[in-house]
Amino acid sequence: MRTNAILRSIFPGQIAVLVLASAVGIPAWAQDSQQSSPPQSAPPAAQQQTYPEAAPYVPPAKEGFWGHVNPFARKVWVRKQTDPINNRLSELDQVNAKNAHDIQDVDSRATAGINKAQTTADAANQTATAAGAQAQNANGIAQTASGHVDQLDTTVKGLDQYHQVSDVDISFHRGSTVLSADAKKQLDDLAASVTGQNGYILEMEAHTPSRGSVGISSSQHLAEQVERYLVTEHQIPVYRMHFVALGNVEVASAAGDDTSKPVRTSDVHVRLMANSLAASGATPPQGMASSTGADRP
Repeated sequence: MRTNAILRSIFPGQIAVLVLASAVGIPAWAQDSQQSSPPQSAPPAAQQQTYPEAAPYVPPAKEGFWGHVNPFARKVWVRKQTDPINNRLSELDQVNAKNAHDIQDVDSRATAGINKAQTTADAANQTATAAGAQAQNANGIAQTASGHVDQLDTTVKGLDQYHQVSDVDISFHRGSTVLSADAKKQLDDLAASVTGQNGYILEMEAHTPSRGSVGISSSQHLAEQVERYLVTEHQIPVYRMHFVALGNVEVASAAGDDTSKPVRTSDVHVRLMANSLAASGATPPQGMASSTGADRP
């Protein structure tokens, strides 16, 4: 019994020593055997092969205690390893979102600015077009007004510009105020030449051989007789006839004739005077010369 106990206590320790000595001695023996073996001859140069140099070996980065991802790593360790990556990804997402928002904001503001500028340009174009039309209209009105002013100026300047068209001498018998048939014929022809016309007047100068107030009074009766005949028989307006009673005084003519001799006959000298401006739009009286530039309305 005692022997068995001794063997039981010694044998395991010896076995362990033998196993350890074998593990150390076998590699040493193998190394000695390799060194003691005769060297082999080198292969001929023709049989030697060259190989490209390989890239230097870079050991993989160790991950975890075991040199690779620990299959038994806990969630806490994995979360610690992946949290920085997730944080960076979140930051990148935020940056991308901010950039997209900024781009959209800039694009919307640029679009709004372009639309506003286009609207302003269209409004300015419409305003310029309206202003151009108003300017043209104002220019036309100004030209029309200028033409009217010129026409009015010409009309005002020519209102009192009359020229003689024709004249007749209506003779009376001495001491009589009765119109003869020949006198009436002359007045009829004169009235026919101004029928329907405008811009004319009849100037009458009445003469008698009598002197002083008697001559003036008698010559006035002669002029009134001629005027009455033209009004009653030919409806000549009174405002178109003007007479002066001169008695035996002869008025000097425009030619400067000597009229110092006293008048020996009773007559009424009638002159037809026309104003082309006042007669605009009407046919000139018979015997009237054509209007010149100065007579244009």
